[in-house]
Amino acid sequence: MNNVVYALEPTLSVEDFIDVLRRSTLAERRPVDDQATIAGMLRHASVVITARVDNRLVGVSRAISDFGYCTYLSDLAVDEAFQGRGIGRELIRRTHEAAGLGTTLILLAAPKARTYYPHIGMRSHDSCWIIDRRSPPPTT
Repeated sequence: MNNVVYALEPTLSVEDFIDVLRRSTLAERRPVDDQATIAGMLRHASVVITARVDNRLVGVSRAISDFGYCTYLSDLAVDEAFQGRGIGRELIRRTHEAAGLGTTLILLAAPKARTYYPHIGMRSHDSCWIIDRRSPPPTT
């Protein structure tokens, strides 16, 4: 999808975040009626990556990372009208890249999304989905 603009957006507004959570159905499992909690979720996130089309937020990933060993991708939301276009896959890729490919990327799948993650190359774990850490490329 060529007209999607991806960006690191650490100052994403609570209102925009809640709006895309609702349009993605992730709001079913997030405290969207508690703006203080949502604000804290955004404020304390290590990585927030957005996907916008014509400046409208259509996707977001929010992760917590130590930038060395592990990254927990706690929210991956794509507007239902934009699903199936590779936006979620690209948000995951960019989140992992921003946190460091040397980290293990971990997420807990929403029930409706359980079949999505193996489709994009993630492997299952007894209780979550992970992407193994990769060694950084050698420096010259």
